[in-house]
Amino acid sequence: MIYIAPSILAADYANLGADVRKVPSADLLHVDIMDGHFVPNLSFGPDVTKAVNGVTDQFLDMHLMIEEPERWFSTYVEAGGDRLVFHVEATRDHVAAARQCRELGVQAGFAIKPGTPIEPYLDSVSEFDQVMVMSVEPGFGGQKFMPEVLRKVMTLRDHIAAECLDTIIGIDGGIGNTTIAQAAEAGVDAFVAGSAVFGADDPAQAVERLRELAQEAASGPGSAS
Repeated sequence: MIYIAPSILAADYANLGADVRKVPSADLLHVDIMDGHFVPNLSFGPDVTKAVNGVTDQFLDMHLMIEEPERWFSTYVEAGGDRLVFHVEATRDHVAAARQCRELGVQAGFAIKPGTPIEPYLDSVSEFDQVMVMSVEPGFGGQKFMPEVLRKVMTLRDHIAAECLDTIIGIDGGIGNTTIAQAAEAGVDAFVAGSAVFGADDPAQAVERLRELAQEAASGPGSAS
């Protein structure tokens, strides 16, 4: 299944509620949380998360680009997060962190930077609902897609298939009409798109177009999925 996840980092902050309502057909909303330490930028916090949750029933995918993410799990669950995606580079025990998420009643995911190899984490993929492969360096929107990370996607896809897992593969960074097909062909299920959605004249139509492109690529000859 294909999931399109508009990133509200690219929305109009002065009209955030209105922008969220422009993408009713999105499969989920991606909320980037940055602390200025793990990544060199600041973004939203729990109050904005709670405000977004108050104007939509859509699934909130929380991308925690923060140090010591476990300290904040309960805060973001209380704010309305449905899945907590934290960086393996920011935690000492990513499996224990995943189990903590489940104890709080939400899904667990881990994200991995472009330069971090996936192989050391393959044995723990079964603990997670999603693995998010970063296709840009985390911290800023609008960066150029890094196609070399698709090797990690294909490695993940092979492992998930071999182990008969339900874990979703996500990708975040530089996803738009010109890049989504190659990511889908590699085996990605969930696509985070910021400016490609909220920078479009019709965000709802942009979501549908991205979904069409991903579905065509995922079902085409040579597809990894």
